[in-house]
Amino acid sequence: MCAKPPSKPRPGVLFADCFSGGDGEGKIFFLFSPVSLLRTLPIGNHTGYKQWKGTRVSAEEISDLWEGLKQSYLDGFDMMLSGYIPGAAAVEAVGRIAAELKAKAGAAGAPGGFFWVLDPVMGDNGNLYVAQDVVPAYRALLGHADLILPNQFEAEVLSGVGIEDAASLERAVGALHAGGSLSSSGVPHVIITSVSLPHLGHPDRSMWVVGSTRTSAGRPRLFKIVFPAIDCYFSGTGDMFAALMVARMREAVHQADAAADSTAAAAGATTARLGDRASWVSDDSVDALDLPLARAAEKVLATMHEVLSKTLEGMDAEMARVRERLAAEGAAASEEERARDLRLHQSRAAELRLVRNLESLRNPRVAALRAEKM
Repeated sequence: MCAKPPSKPRPGVLFADCFSGGDGEGKIFFLFSPVSLLRTLPIGNHTGYKQWKGTRVSAEEISDLWEGLKQSYLDGFDMMLSGYIPGAAAVEAVGRIAAELKAKAGAAGAPGGFFWVLDPVMGDNGNLYVAQDVVPAYRALLGHADLILPNQFEAEVLSGVGIEDAASLERAVGALHAGGSLSSSGVPHVIITSVSLPHLGHPDRSMWVVGSTRTSAGRPRLFKIVFPAIDCYFSGTGDMFAALMVARMREAVHQADAAADSTAAAAGATTARLGDRASWVSDDSVDALDLPLARAAEKVLATMHEVLSKTLEGMDAEMARVRERLAAEGAAASEEERARDLRLHQSRAAELRLVRNLESLRNPRVAALRAEKM
């Protein structure tokens, strides 16, 4: 007798990304959802150490791993996060997986049954660190993703709009929502991370996250969250932000539906559920500051600020011990060996302390980081 797939697959998240040792951003998911990891760059440690062992996964291997999940009926995912993907062909392979899952949800009569969060990892600070052909590969996927998480440079590359002020930032978000010549259709939800623009009324040492959910006419509903910058390099902040957005976006949509159900029940009526809609796009009547995307981003940034602050505290203490040990060694090691040792310890100390700060992941203090109108 042939095995049959389960009639109601258990909801879960497909995490297609690089994955390395340490606290690991992948662990965030296990607090919120069942997870399957599809590793696109299996290495022992992240590249901040300037040395690592591992290989890039090819497009064929990504597709083969996906077929392996499907043949065992382990493809019942309602969300997917894709991060760093090595090469244009691999980007296209991950895109095909997302398209298949979206089509599967649509065929089951559940247009909101699959949500893809795409982190288009391509570069930063004006520089690409992927091949040029990766850019059009990502642009071709914009019409299939539900939420994208580019940094400022990546948003400029994908939209074709240089971001120099608030007006050009709005144009860039509008271009990503609209798609136009960039793709067959645009992306419903956009969050641009680490925006570096002057902030009137805020301290100089602060940064923005800017988000928007488009209206039915394709117009942006913009909000910003300004947060204090921490003067330190940390490893994995982009991956942490993306992973938390997956969990918090789902949570915010469920909370919006619960509130709407309660209001409708009190009036003896029924209401359409946001979680059943394609891409979880709120009605045009929902203000930018009340969007589930804004609620999710507030919680994510609150968690990140707490975790980064606590990581910095631990990092300072750890590096003080390391420097004391290196000074005691004196001539026992060469200057070059001490510099290398210090660099490696610095990289290790900068690993985000996620597992040691579970309460900040589960219940962050949100009050200080609220969304504002642009």
